[in-house]
Amino acid sequence: MRFVLSTYGSRGDVEPLVALAVRLRERGAEVRVCAPPDEDFAQRLAGFGVPLVSVGPSARALTKAAPPASSLPERAARLIAGQVEAVTEAARGCDVVVATGVLPAAAGALSVAERLGVRSVSVTFQQLTLPSPERPPLAYPGRPLPPGVTDNEVLWDLDAENANALFGEALATGRASLGLAPVDDVRGYVTGGRPWLATDPVLDPWRGAPGLDVVQTGAWLLPDERPLPAELVAFLEAGEPPVYVGFGSMPMRESADVARVAVDAVRAHGRRVLLGRGWADLDLLDGQDDCLLVGEVNHQALFGRVAAVVHHGGAGTTTTATRAGAPQVVVPQAADQPYWAGRVAGLGIGAAHDGPTPTVVSLSAALGVALSPATGARAKSVATTVRTDGAAEAARLLLTETGRSAPDAPA
Repeated sequence: MRFVLSTYGSRGDVEPLVALAVRLRERGAEVRVCAPPDEDFAQRLAGFGVPLVSVGPSARALTKAAPPASSLPERAARLIAGQVEAVTEAARGCDVVVATGVLPAAAGALSVAERLGVRSVSVTFQQLTLPSPERPPLAYPGRPLPPGVTDNEVLWDLDAENANALFGEALATGRASLGLAPVDDVRGYVTGGRPWLATDPVLDPWRGAPGLDVVQTGAWLLPDERPLPAELVAFLEAGEPPVYVGFGSMPMRESADVARVAVDAVRAHGRRVLLGRGWADLDLLDGQDDCLLVGEVNHQALFGRVAAVVHHGGAGTTTTATRAGAPQVVVPQAADQPYWAGRVAGLGIGAAHDGPTPTVVSLSAALGVALSPATGARAKSVATTVRTDGAAEAARLLLTETGRSAPDAPA
């Protein structure tokens, strides 16, 4: 069996596909991953013997460049064209295309699967892209939701209109190059009637929505066997558990002094500090021995040994910290991150910082919640309920359901 897993996005979009690829290979499948050409993605996949098919520009470079919202249709056109080219070549003769990532990239990959006549599965790593009467959609950059409108069905209709306006022309061009007709509803095309939701049911409960038969598999994470660096182990063993502060693939442009703020807020609680460099390029500001800077490390091993985790609220980091039983402070920056911040606070396993730009006072207050004995006890309790088999379950379902007849390829 041959599978192509396609995405475009940050580490949080790529890492779940690594987990799925490994689980599929364990069951004897052949797997290729189409993703941005960033070196850390290539190295991560190469470590498991999974080939990377490069698609589009560097995700890190694009994130740091912060292109204006007005360029979104143009960027979407490039992403779709890149998907059409790369996925078409990678997916010839495959059995299933798994598509995820930003909407135009997923639309491009699904169109390739349609053209080749192979089965496709549309996956999201947070439910906020799935229409639901219970909540409003996320707003696109430069297209805020109209103030005063509280009817979620109206807002989701507007979301569909925005998706068509932003991506419809680019998708039509990409599909024309494949010999396919345009689609009337870009979002509906990507979502389909049976989307997969790769999140944990406790952390992210799906309550249903009309017209959607959602398959919730659990989050796609791998057990990480990498040892922690000797310097980090020595630091952990030299005193009380520190507070980890890292913002993953968020550049933190609105918080130029976020490292200073974080260190001062953690020190205000008498705690030591671990700074994760990340895409924000955090760095130490003094030579005191109560701080240590770390790069790419095993979060699964680390988070169980810290007093709290301060992070941006990406789905992967939130799930990893929850599974580790670590109290959290989520400083959400964009997209789905306020949602995960709310889930952390709602479950009582940490605090949601108010807004993306922390001060010493605001971050210290949030840490006061996270470092309380009640929050620590609750975090450990919730950790025991989080599923650990999401990627394995997804691999099982894919292999079980692949026997279904695929549509014939267009002539």
